[in-house]
Amino acid sequence: MNKQQILDEIKRTAEINRGTALGRERFFQETGIKEADWFGKYWVRWSEAVQEAGLTPNKLRAPHSEKLLIGKYIELIRELGRIPVKGDLRLKRRADRSFPNDKTFNRWGSKGQILAKAVEYCQAHTGYEDILQLCIEAVPKIVPETPTPADTNVEESESVYLLKSGRYYKIGRTNALGRREYELAIQLPEKAQMVHVIRTDHSAGIEAHWHNRFAQKRANGEWFALDASEVQAFKRRRFM
Repeated sequence: MNKQQILDEIKRTAEINRGTALGRERFFQETGIKEADWFGKYWVRWSEAVQEAGLTPNKLRAPHSEKLLIGKYIELIRELGRIPVKGDLRLKRRADRSFPNDKTFNRWGSKGQILAKAVEYCQAHTGYEDILQLCIEAVPKIVPETPTPADTNVEESESVYLLKSGRYYKIGRTNALGRREYELAIQLPEKAQMVHVIRTDHSAGIEAHWHNRFAQKRANGEWFALDASEVQAFKRRRFM
């Protein structure tokens, strides 16, 4: 690949792109011409190659605002009907150039921290109850499957628990409470707190009982907007 061939490709792809030169990453995707084909051989910077081709280099874009980033992420969750993985982010970027690069989301750290941002946004705005439920349900699934101190003391009896996160309460069931507490200890915008546990030998039925009792307070799925008297009613039971 010689210099003139690269310049010709810069011009050709810019013409297709309404006269705007491609960035080096997209140029590689569109042409297969690698950075190693020109860097240190013909030019030091991609902007120099673009200028020699008779075009104006793209200005560096300002970093995406946090509000824009989380808005785009939530839009993709709604589009997919699930929490996106890295491949989903990359496919969306290829299909929609206004969507942020998947690496941009790394500024928030782990996937759990990204979900925490999404939960915080959904709780602060109306119309995102479906997204909130998907995010909250996904949190336990991303906990690494590694041994923890809680694993050594797991009580295998059935339990129905009341968990608080932010202004919502989750009523769920488990037969391994210690591990479940560990899984639900992921940092959400407000730390998940175990409020009360009811021991039972029929967790499915008891869980259904409380879901039905608080049906009018259901926010989404297993999450409820309970008041103090309703929380106290749950806490009065230690075994059912």
